[in-house]
Amino acid sequence: MQDFLFYLKLGWEHIISLDALDHQLFVLALIAVYSYTNWKKILVLVTAFTIGHSVTLALSILDIVRISSKWVEFLIPVTIVLTSLGNIVMKNKKQGLMKVNYYLALIFGLIHGMGFANTARVMIAKSQSIFIPLLGFNIGLELGQIVIVSAILILLFILLKIFKVNKKDWILFVSSGVFALSLKMALERIPF
Repeated sequence: MQDFLFYLKLGWEHIISLDALDHQLFVLALIAVYSYTNWKKILVLVTAFTIGHSVTLALSILDIVRISSKWVEFLIPVTIVLTSLGNIVMKNKKQGLMKVNYYLALIFGLIHGMGFANTARVMIAKSQSIFIPLLGFNIGLELGQIVIVSAILILLFILLKIFKVNKKDWILFVSSGVFALSLKMALERIPF
């Protein structure tokens, strides 16, 4: 039980900590096109991301997949750039983008999962079963994502209902900001 709680906390911190800006920006870009009334769809969306994240994390820990950490650290902000750019380009075609986002979340989750792989590989001993650590980590990650999503949805509710902000303006503002920050991260991490 102690191992489970340790990895649960690690998963929580992986998304909630100040060092997790890229993860938080991805979640923000991913859900920017949704509304607080779509909370069930959003939970499925972030769960799809967690599933992708879990798959490559497990494959990396088992040493089935290994990609240079420099490339992974570069590709993570690239996924955020693409997600936010998609929001900007498709802001008038929200329904089409919402369908694509489930696949993007899963595929981009595969890339993000490799970001923690080197650390996890060292932490999880070869003789130790990976089930409990992965379960704890992913539950912690999912709980953290739910907290972030809830905070964003509360903010969105306040902006749309109380301050009467236009939804398209919200999408453009948030996606443009996320695009700029993640493009800067990607440029700083080019692995050449």
